[in-house]
Amino acid sequence: MTVETMGPAAEIAMLDATGQAELVRRGEVTPLELVDWAIERIERLNPLINAVVTPTYERARARARAVPEGPFTGVPFLLKDLIAEEEGVPLSSGSAFLRGYVSGHTSELVKRLQAAGLVMLGKTSTPEFGMVPTCEPARFGVTRNPWNPDRSTSGSSGGSAAAVASGMVPMAHGNDLSGSLRFPASACGLFGLKPTRARVPLGPQYGDMVNGWIAEHAMTVSVRDSAALLDATAGAEPGDPYPAPAQAGPFAAEVGADPRRLRIAYTPRTAGGELGHPDCVAALMDAVTLCAELGHEVVEADMPGLEQAGDAIGTVFNATLAWLIGTWIRRLGREPGPHELEPITRVSWEAARGTTGGEYLLAVERLQVFARGVARFLSGVDMWLTPTMSEPPAPLGQIMSTPDDPLRAYRRGGRTVEYPAVVANITGNPAMSVPLWHNADGLPIGVHFLGRFGAEATLFRLAGQLERARPWAGRTPAVHASRH
Repeated sequence: MTVETMGPAAEIAMLDATGQAELVRRGEVTPLELVDWAIERIERLNPLINAVVTPTYERARARARAVPEGPFTGVPFLLKDLIAEEEGVPLSSGSAFLRGYVSGHTSELVKRLQAAGLVMLGKTSTPEFGMVPTCEPARFGVTRNPWNPDRSTSGSSGGSAAAVASGMVPMAHGNDLSGSLRFPASACGLFGLKPTRARVPLGPQYGDMVNGWIAEHAMTVSVRDSAALLDATAGAEPGDPYPAPAQAGPFAAEVGADPRRLRIAYTPRTAGGELGHPDCVAALMDAVTLCAELGHEVVEADMPGLEQAGDAIGTVFNATLAWLIGTWIRRLGREPGPHELEPITRVSWEAARGTTGGEYLLAVERLQVFARGVARFLSGVDMWLTPTMSEPPAPLGQIMSTPDDPLRAYRRGGRTVEYPAVVANITGNPAMSVPLWHNADGLPIGVHFLGRFGAEATLFRLAGQLERARPWAGRTPAVHASRH
């Protein structure tokens, strides 16, 4: 039953992470209170949406009693159950193959999150090895979209997105190989930024994942949270293969700054030249109108060269899956058993093992040529605007494979992500999904801005302006801490 829920746990859930941290700094609440209230919300809401798969409540309570002072002191946080590790906490990557694995080290990113004062409450669900644009792993079951529990959260960071959208925590970790921060941000009505390549370190386990495609950050309710969090986690670690371009100043200071008059290119056409779903096109045109009203120059333009990148992208994905499974074979000391991989993963892995190193390097070379073309295109505009996704969030169960049709999830999932969010991964450029629009069914439909390399500051300035012009934080989904 849906009711308006009173009490501090529900009231706190309406604040972003910066707002919660301010209460701690003023002495109005303690970190332990914030953590206990977040645990209360998770225990109430998780049976409805299945976002958190590995709770670590007692560790969190112990940490809250001695949390360091930082920009987010005492604020509860969740880690996506993929890549980022915390010593002593299980990591599964959504797969039965990793059952029983417990991390023996803490990732540099997690150390920086902890140093910022955040308190980890556990891990959120992800599809097996993050390889499909929905969060419905066989091991943990479906994660439901808080806006409509019969719909997908639309990306491998979907557990984190559902947790933030429902008010469990004000922000949560995610990572992005081809859109997995931005797709679930769109589906769940959140702000999702993919930083510039190498902005956030991947060590000590990794230095450069998939030729720099993979980026770490978070999904947030507010733009200011995303910027302040990136300030807390950005910066090369000793031994990294290369750094991101230097920041001119704190990203948090950019959120309220005047973005000046920007030249923004846009297109309603997908990478294949077709129009996306009418709801996605409507969200785009609404954003085009809003940007023009705010004084920006908006011009229609397609990005050149997209049609030439497809085969090379496929080769990189094949090599990535072979690497992912190979990494875990080496770490666990054995190959996956007959029932330890989902059908789509096993079939794809078996096919991917045929990809040679030469084929991979040829694909990388081809995509680097494409990336140079993107840089030339963006030299004439400040950013490129499209819908984030090509369909609204799909009904649950559609983007799933079966033993008889193991590739079904790729085919169906591909229809939802036909706009080229992967360009940001190929090029290393920053990009963001902004939650400006909802369709007639009340589902969020995000719009996507691709920025120039190293230009998060410009994205944050525009995002802050859009947030002030069209505030979204007050809109809450059907499943939310203030209602259940």
